[in-house]
Amino acid sequence: MRSVDNPEQLRQRFRGWLCVQRGLANNTADSYDFDIRKLQEFLAGERKGLREVDYPMLQQFAAVLYDLGIAEASRKRIIAGVKTFFHFLSSEGYLDEDPSLLLETPKVGKHLPEVLSLSEIDAMEAAIDPESNESLRNRAIIETLYGCGLRVSELVNLEFSHLMLNEEFMIVNGKGDKQRMVPMSPTAIRCIADYVERERSGITARRGDENVVFLSRRGTRLTRQMVFVIIKRLAFAADIRKNVSPHTLRHSFATHLLEGGANLRAIQQMLGHESIATTEIYLNVDTSHLREEILLYHPRNQK
Repeated sequence: MRSVDNPEQLRQRFRGWLCVQRGLANNTADSYDFDIRKLQEFLAGERKGLREVDYPMLQQFAAVLYDLGIAEASRKRIIAGVKTFFHFLSSEGYLDEDPSLLLETPKVGKHLPEVLSLSEIDAMEAAIDPESNESLRNRAIIETLYGCGLRVSELVNLEFSHLMLNEEFMIVNGKGDKQRMVPMSPTAIRCIADYVERERSGITARRGDENVVFLSRRGTRLTRQMVFVIIKRLAFAADIRKNVSPHTLRHSFATHLLEGGANLRAIQQMLGHESIATTEIYLNVDTSHLREEILLYHPRNQK
């Protein structure tokens, strides 16, 4: 049986097989290579080799993509690429059998929000009335949800003591009171700093909310419903007819990073998701690496 120990070499042979045997164009082969990298990242995180892959493990991989809220089209393409890869491995003598034969193309999850394009997010920000008293706050809200991948509950409870703007990180209290370090994009940092300096500083916070970053005009922390209304109104003003909510921006964050080339495990860590296979512990991803993923692959940082 042929060796599968060199991932890079194996992808190169797969690419050659795609171009010669299947007659695919270079751009299409690039897309397949992108998909297989995601699978290899997943297997490396699970400490599994290709010969250890079985159908349940591929289901776990598909579940990770779904759990991260990756857009349906992206999930379909990645799974299709993985199935083609295992067909290559089995037909070319690298594996005895194809473990992906029963793997189905992902179906739409009804509860998953749609994904916005970068131009649609820009349009929402452009729809903010610059003369309103909350213009800087609302833009900072969009950039924090989209630039950092926060849940709306994490946004409304964000405190100054957890912002480290100079270090370009924030501490987020996630589900189950579990804290995580989240890198901040330069755009999110700038928007938060502008809001704090020019709007938040003029608001007298109600007792108990002095440390809360995002406040209403009355000085109280925003509710989840208030943020929902803000996002809905801006989407409508921008003539976006998708079903947009604060969670849409979080899923757009994940999808855009993945499609830009970010490591699947790094995205999982930034979103605060536990491992699908090992639910007791969070994945160990160095925070400096997370920062690098944001700077390299988030659309806000592309020139």
